[in-house]
Amino acid sequence: MEHDSSRESPSRDGSSLPGEWPSSSLGQAFSQIVHHLSGQESRRGKARNAALQDLSALLEATECDQLFEGSGASLGGMPEMLGKVAKALEKYAAPPKEQEGREDDYSAVAEKAAAVGLLFIKLLRKVESAKNSMVCLAWKRGLRHLAGPIYIFAITHSLQQPWTRPRSQDVAGEVLTLLLHVTQCGSVAGFLHGENEDEKGRFTEIMELLKPDLNKESWKNNPATKHVFSWTLQQVTRPWLNQHLERILPPSLLISDDYQTENKVLGVHCLHHIVLNVPAADLLQYNRAQVVYHALFNHLYTPEHHLIQAVLLCLLDLFPVLEKALRWKGDAARPTTHCDEVLQLVLTHMEPEHRILLRRTYARNLPAFVERLGILTVRHLKRLERVILGYLEVYDGPEEEARLKMLETLKLLMQYTWPRVSCRLVVLLKALLKLICDVARDPNLTPEPVKSALLENATDCLLLLDHCSQGQVKGLLAKIPQSCEDSKVVNCIRKVQQVSEGAPYSGT
Repeated sequence: MEHDSSRESPSRDGSSLPGEWPSSSLGQAFSQIVHHLSGQESRRGKARNAALQDLSALLEATECDQLFEGSGASLGGMPEMLGKVAKALEKYAAPPKEQEGREDDYSAVAEKAAAVGLLFIKLLRKVESAKNSMVCLAWKRGLRHLAGPIYIFAITHSLQQPWTRPRSQDVAGEVLTLLLHVTQCGSVAGFLHGENEDEKGRFTEIMELLKPDLNKESWKNNPATKHVFSWTLQQVTRPWLNQHLERILPPSLLISDDYQTENKVLGVHCLHHIVLNVPAADLLQYNRAQVVYHALFNHLYTPEHHLIQAVLLCLLDLFPVLEKALRWKGDAARPTTHCDEVLQLVLTHMEPEHRILLRRTYARNLPAFVERLGILTVRHLKRLERVILGYLEVYDGPEEEARLKMLETLKLLMQYTWPRVSCRLVVLLKALLKLICDVARDPNLTPEPVKSALLENATDCLLLLDHCSQGQVKGLLAKIPQSCEDSKVVNCIRKVQQVSEGAPYSGT
């Protein structure tokens, strides 16, 4: 492709042989390319292609010693200039703002990313050659400036996103593989936190490069930044993450506080990773855990099942951290906990909820709350009873996830609060028998394995109810097998009677 006539190709200052660029001329040539990639000319097709072609020619024609050891045009020498080139290429291939991004724009981004990725591969090949030659010793300084921008580019375009295409993803994946090879890292995690204790890793450097695009005013300018931050964060675990807490917590809270559900979920996933991988002492310091808790609690008012699921899972892992700060004195009533507060709100939302996906999400997480509170679940017994009985009455689709989870919750509830169960015997027995009859008579809506699971769990609940009521259930069910014609219902009742009497159940 021909160069744009409005700009000149980098001059070689009279040198005609490849590899004989004067250092000053080489630095000027790179500086000119950075200018064209960073300025308004980067939006013009001809200028764009010409700048990339010039850079490709420079990399092919320049020897390793000049590329990494030349004095360049700045105080930092050629390594710093190469870092500026890498940053300019990464920014040039970045996707546009979300509100500006259209399908044709994203296709153009993928094309640019593929072209830039090939240049990064050439640059990394030069680093590899310098590393293997044992003559050029400045490759480490060059790699130090190149690794961060190249990593951000590779993650931006290797993940499945609207602005990526198979070709750009393949090239970005190759860039990442070569970067790990050149840096002698066996994994991305090793690249970020260091392969051994003596190695510092590059996580801090990556976070510093992302920092200008992760503040309140700028974090939506580049839609890839939040995904690069989130994905990078997920790669670093204990014991390395806590030293970076000041860098990672504010952006995670910022992303989770957005009005778009997608961003809220992404931010909550980041917060969950922090909760799981940072020691409780660090989270409790400066009231950080309370800040995270309040940010998560506010999301419970948003009726989006994906968000509610992410928030409840994160809260369940945050409760042990928050409760480390609580001290109970045996001579007083136990104070209510954050888990009590969340369960109270969840039950409030569950009672009138009619949307199937939200009902399933709440039901899916309810057993974990009962297990978490244990005997203290008795505080919420009346509301739990209303919710459980209400959900057991409603068909939940072929998989019956909500009703299965409600039966699981009821079993846990009876185990933890058994002294309070006998006074609720009649209400619970009627609800369970109604469920068994409904499932047994269901002609074809529910698959047989799901029916079997429902009947088995309902029978287990009847057995627990019988134990909690000192055998009253067996007496109340005694006459049903004589009058009931449904074999499945009779089966369940006989199992309760036989197990209550201490005999093994063999079925009929």
